[in-house]
Amino acid sequence: MPKSLIVVESPAKAKTINKFLGKDFVVKASMGHVRDLPSKELGVDVDNEFAPKYTLIRGKGKVIKELQAAAEKVDSIYLAADPDREGEAICWHLEQELKKTKKPVFRITYNEITRGAIQAAVDNPSGINQSLFDAQQTRRILDRLVGYQISPILWQNVKPGLSAGRVQSVAVRLICEREAEIDAFEAKEYWTITATLKGNEPSPFDAKLFRIGSEKAAISTYGFTIDESRATEIVDEAKTENFVVKDIQKRERKRRPVPPFITSTLQQEAARKLRFTARRTMSIAQQLYEGLDVGSQGSIGLITYMRTDSTRVANEALNEARGYIQKTYGSDYLPSQAIHYRGRSSAQDAHEAIRPTSAGRTPESLRSHLSSDQYRLYDLIWKRFIASQMNPAILDQTTIDVSAGGYLFRATGSVIKFRGFMAVYMESSDEVPIQNRGESDEDAILPTVEVGQVLNLLKLDPKQHFTQPPPRYTEATLVKELEAKEIGRPSTYAAIISTIQDREYVVKEKGSFLSTDIGKLVNELLIKGFPNILEVQFTAKLEEQLDTIADGKVDWVKVLRDFYQPFHLALEAAPDKMYKARKDMEEESDQICDKCGSKMIVKWGRYSRFLGCSSFPECRNTKSLDAESEKPAEPEETDEVCDKCGEPMVIKTSRAGGKFLSCTGYPKCKNAKPINIGIDCPEPGCGGYLGERRSRRGKPFYGCSNYPDCNFAVWDKPLPEKCPQCDAPFILEKTTKAKGKHLACYDEACGYTQLLDDPESGE
Repeated sequence: MPKSLIVVESPAKAKTINKFLGKDFVVKASMGHVRDLPSKELGVDVDNEFAPKYTLIRGKGKVIKELQAAAEKVDSIYLAADPDREGEAICWHLEQELKKTKKPVFRITYNEITRGAIQAAVDNPSGINQSLFDAQQTRRILDRLVGYQISPILWQNVKPGLSAGRVQSVAVRLICEREAEIDAFEAKEYWTITATLKGNEPSPFDAKLFRIGSEKAAISTYGFTIDESRATEIVDEAKTENFVVKDIQKRERKRRPVPPFITSTLQQEAARKLRFTARRTMSIAQQLYEGLDVGSQGSIGLITYMRTDSTRVANEALNEARGYIQKTYGSDYLPSQAIHYRGRSSAQDAHEAIRPTSAGRTPESLRSHLSSDQYRLYDLIWKRFIASQMNPAILDQTTIDVSAGGYLFRATGSVIKFRGFMAVYMESSDEVPIQNRGESDEDAILPTVEVGQVLNLLKLDPKQHFTQPPPRYTEATLVKELEAKEIGRPSTYAAIISTIQDREYVVKEKGSFLSTDIGKLVNELLIKGFPNILEVQFTAKLEEQLDTIADGKVDWVKVLRDFYQPFHLALEAAPDKMYKARKDMEEESDQICDKCGSKMIVKWGRYSRFLGCSSFPECRNTKSLDAESEKPAEPEETDEVCDKCGEPMVIKTSRAGGKFLSCTGYPKCKNAKPINIGIDCPEPGCGGYLGERRSRRGKPFYGCSNYPDCNFAVWDKPLPEKCPQCDAPFILEKTTKAKGKHLACYDEACGYTQLLDDPESGE
């Protein structure tokens, strides 16, 4: 009979850990959180030190009974959830239920799921970290107070079903403010003039106009703030001059490697390089962390814990990486000492950076055991870690100044002398407008020339440009901004981004976020009604207070008390402020009511803006904001080809609001099918795929592409993740009143569920 019970969150983790331990241990899964605040009431006694009322999550009664039965048969219990606030909360709630068995309960933590790490954790048990739990409990209560009490005010002022969140509302504000910047942006003209020159060598090179005499004021960040006539005048004058090499500067430049990944940088780089969403990145990272079957070694965790803001790396891992670099690349690539990276001042430093559990476990050696997504993400993590311990790259940077009378042209270029860490990995950069990154030609290879040498002018090319507005946020840049402003924490970024899209406050178009009309309206009303809650610095300060609670430096009740007193006053005043704000957002249009002759006013409806008669309620005439809104949207090009006629397929929007693939050969070819969401139809022998479709009333559902030959369909959104309990090919993202947002196996006979964020959660 086993002597100890170990409780983890998931069956996948239980399977991996069970392999490392002998017959004296039994490993069970709690399937995530087991208790939470009730879904149908506030569940927080604001008059009694904010005492929370916890209840078993629906469906978890059976899990608890099974764990209690297993606990009765052992001598001791080890709680082994993830080593962060949420993991500590899971363990705290499990302890409340399992201590009823009167068996000793211990807490164990580990940063990676390997045999050595698990054995060390079991050999060094501790108790629940009360401060860490208090921080999670405070966050949970804050989110409940905000969401549960603000959301009804939104229902009254906008429409039922909306919700507000302590952190997600601030993220929506950032996107709305960026959209306002773009709307207010005024493009400015600027010019660049490029000379194509040739010396003694056969290859020509480009040099850009850098200075006009001493007119530094004529140069902006972008180029020369001149008009077309002045640009033409410069070209005509410069053409008559000799282009003479005035100065050559060469300097050696080092490019240093970047630190190993933390949660935010992993999400950013996976978005840039792999086009993964933050949620997809974290889901795959979770699989790599919890353990995968890699052949002769069996199931083993491949990376360290993936929710971290620390760049710290254990000495054993550093030594192993250095050994690999020495053996594979040689001593030229290996620094004399291991590189230690300085983390952010706000980093909690509770865990290591995200790294492979073994540097010797190369991506190629695991390729046959991993799915495509698992391999690509592991490859990214492994390469970044190895590169972080390598010598800098060395580049020879050259600048050539060429004079043409009173004009100075400049060419810049560089040549890699020593690749260093670049032999393994190079970090991507965010896409930004040209004028924000400078039109750098540093990667150009320049020919050999000498000072005083006269060059041949092959071409002098003036180009007109216009400044571009700031770019919309992508997943990568939004995560970067949230981190920079200290909004949320590494473990919450993916949930924040998913939530604001699920609630349709923002949409993603061509990889960038746009605020919807409903998102703009809710944002404006919340700013007017709850200015502190939507204030970036206020939110960041609250996050800092949660960190101090976790460190045991501040009493959690005091933090809640300091928050709730002004918040309660704001709650009382908010309905009137929001009503006034909504009226203030109405604006007179230039259209006349075709029924009574009064002016039409732009008003905010439940879903978007519309035109309403200013004589309301006497005249109730309304119409869409403009005729353009009634026209079908422009189709979006794709790489798909029609399987019936061979013509290209495009994405169109149906009258019900859904998007679908349509043949450009229409009306000759009427082939149309849903957009593939990356999941095969589970019906045996079907061969189709699942895609989003719309019912006659506009409600989305997910059906087979082979309809009507195959009728498989589900109402809930399928996710391309295997069920960790029964290995079903996909799971469903569901939202119910009882459980809120959660994951569930599509096979009802399996019964697997995993609680996600509840409807009012801010993270």
